[in-house]
Amino acid sequence: MERTIELSAGTIAYGDSGGDGPPVVMLHGLMMDGSLWDGPAAELSSAYRCLTPTLPLGAHRRAMLPDADLSLPGVARLVAEFLERLDLADVTLVGNDTGGAVVQTVVAEGLADRVGRIVLASCEAFDNLPPGLTGRTLALAGKLSPGAFGLFMQQMRLRPVRRLPIAFGLLTRAGDEATARWMRPVLTQPEIRRDTVRMLRAVLDDRQALVRAAEKLPSFDRPALVVWADRDRVMPPEHGRRLAELLPHARLVEIPHDRTLLALDRPRELAAAIGDFASDRTPV
Repeated sequence: MERTIELSAGTIAYGDSGGDGPPVVMLHGLMMDGSLWDGPAAELSSAYRCLTPTLPLGAHRRAMLPDADLSLPGVARLVAEFLERLDLADVTLVGNDTGGAVVQTVVAEGLADRVGRIVLASCEAFDNLPPGLTGRTLALAGKLSPGAFGLFMQQMRLRPVRRLPIAFGLLTRAGDEATARWMRPVLTQPEIRRDTVRMLRAVLDDRQALVRAAEKLPSFDRPALVVWADRDRVMPPEHGRRLAELLPHARLVEIPHDRTLLALDRPRELAAAIGDFASDRTPV
């Protein structure tokens, strides 16, 4: 069920499977929305309360307030506020693609009081910001004015363009229907284009943000799971292994695949890894 909640930065939508199970909050990446997690959430919802917020990362449908902080720390604070407003505790906080960068930032910024464990799934880390051709293209496009950015993005109406390596081609094999849906807000809503340009400049211009975040990860004293596509060409598999080494209570799972969006392409395998991890209550 989709709901909305008014936060300090503006109103965001979120999916909520409901129920009394332990909460699992799943975060998406740039130019995506919470529907990235529809597959894993469906797999997990019988045992967990799955929440999938649509963050202001370019595919949101409601504009943020003009003074909203859309940097990585700003989005991390928005996630922490979301957990607090819904009174969620002992949360399993999951991120794929830039959602994993947000999870790392939640930890690094000391915002993880309500987080019991984290899952990082094929995501930006260390110096991989902006990531790959897609990230570098978005970083360059974000330097345009909102109007020029909107003109540039009009080509994303075309499936062959969305499948290019500079777009979603290296991120997903199976998700063209989803990627077409994710593009609609920025193609049709001027206020979303304004948000997106501000967000891209704030997130992708700070290229050392995740280097700094990585320095704080060894202090995370709760369980962590690192799940990676073992042949990912955008998020290097070696980064997954390094993250698992940095986090003191981490386990590493590698899924045979060559694209980043495991939540879209490998929902059952990713859900199984998350479910096994979230159900293990062995003290660390």
